Amino acid sequence: MNVKHFIEDKVLLFEFTEELDHHIAEKIRKRSDYEIQRFMPKRVIMDFKKVNFMDSAGIGLIIGRYKSTNCYGGTLELMNVNNKIKRIFEMSGVLKIVPITSDFREAKQTG
Repeated sequence: MNVKHFIEDKVLLFEFTEELDHHIAEKIRKRSDYEIQRFMPKRVIMDFKKVNFMDSAGIGLIIGRYKSTNCYGGTLELMNVNNKIKRIFEMSGVLKIVPITSDFREAKQTG
């Protein structure tokens, strides 16, 4: 699978291990939806440390998880976003609704 997940103190962290294109985003969508419904976390954090490429499917993935997380009363955050991916987020408007956090521990402490 192209995503790892970790749960601790109602914070669900998804670590993407590959680039986010249409085919990979669909697999991640199914897995993340399952884990969000299963744990109903207060916070969902998507770690982009290992992502160097993302197309519009990645943006759709984020927006969809933003909506589903909100349905359960949680928030979505992004982490370890490189400048290339950050620019895509800025141009698409994602950062107007989904913040970037500096690390997992910070997110746990503020939640």
